[in-house]
Amino acid sequence: MVNPNILVNVVSRRVRQLNSGGGASNRPLVAGAENLGAADTALLEVLEDKITFERPPEAMLPEPALRKRKRS
Repeated sequence: MVNPNILVNVVSRRVRQLNSGGGASNRPLVAGAENLGAADTALLEVLEDKITFERPPEAMLPEPALRKRKRS
């Protein structure tokens, strides 16, 4: 199961690419996307496995910063 937050990030990044115009990475990867909006095209690309994501290994994720409390 895919985390919905990851799906939103993948789709929003692809929508930005599609809307920026020009270049090979900005053309739809699915057939029949001429009448679809950028968000619909991006979701269709994800559904058809044209776009995937790779999660970094746990070791590469940054550690949360610990905050020191100020004494009053």
